[in-house]
Amino acid sequence: MNKKALMLFSGGLDSILAVKLLQQQELVVWGIAFSSYFFNTNQAEKSAKNLGIELIKKDISRKQLASVKQPRFGYGKALNPCIDCHLLMIKEAFKVFQAGAFDVFATGEVLGRRSFSQNRFALKQIEKMAELENKILRPLSARALAETEYEKKGIVNRSKLEEIKGRSRRRQIALAKKFGIKQFPSPAGGCLLTEKGFSQKLKRLLEKEKSPNKTDFVTLRVGRHLWIKDEKERCYGHLILGRNQKENQFLEEKAEKGDILIKRKDALGPTALLRKTGQFEEAFLKKINRIAQKKIWQFSKKRPVSFEAMKWETLRC
Repeated sequence: MNKKALMLFSGGLDSILAVKLLQQQELVVWGIAFSSYFFNTNQAEKSAKNLGIELIKKDISRKQLASVKQPRFGYGKALNPCIDCHLLMIKEAFKVFQAGAFDVFATGEVLGRRSFSQNRFALKQIEKMAELENKILRPLSARALAETEYEKKGIVNRSKLEEIKGRSRRRQIALAKKFGIKQFPSPAGGCLLTEKGFSQKLKRLLEKEKSPNKTDFVTLRVGRHLWIKDEKERCYGHLILGRNQKENQFLEEKAEKGDILIKRKDALGPTALLRKTGQFEEAFLKKINRIAQKKIWQFSKKRPVSFEAMKWETLRC
């Protein structure tokens, strides 16, 4: 019976090629992909289907959020705790590895591909913290790294692995041609935490909302966000305005019990979503409602002659 490998699988070109390198050594490769508030498994599912490999999916939203709030190893250029996050995925994936009777534990990482989380020190640090020294095979950079136990035992032939280093993708493109891979996704990371605009909104949310839920994170992806302070109660109203019809519809679909939707009766212009109003006093609600109406007026392309002539619709969810 062929040996089995479990690989952290994003569905990008690097992980696709890592699968191919192991398959050519007659290993049966399974992928494992993670989802959270800030990324999904869509690309991994698509690529796994194209490759014909089994894919295990696991949600790490709550555990990752703890790392975002207090990263042990700091942030990248935005609010991305890449080392903490990767360490978390390695640990979670290895639990599956142990439970599934796999023989090789691998990732599609490339040495030096990402300066913050894939430099030589970071890779060794992750192995040490996860207690997996010499137990993580990186097929694309294997010959540029220390020999793993899988190579020492002869499960994997080290001479047939790669020694890719750095950010250039020329060798990957050549391998893709060799393996007949004609379509593959762009090298974009896919994690919202690496986007500065999203990270700025997330930082404000974490500062002002004590118990954010999934909808709080999802709605950060769209619209204009305003935080309105109630001086008396020392709380904040989170107001989100759609920027187009698609975002308006999205906000209406995501409205939960305790939220309020504010929009023009003629349905022109932005829709405003006010989140979690259960603890707000009526006077504060009236204040936010007035602010929302003025913002809707401000961002409406078509509007009556005067603000006072506007007709409003307010829906308590």
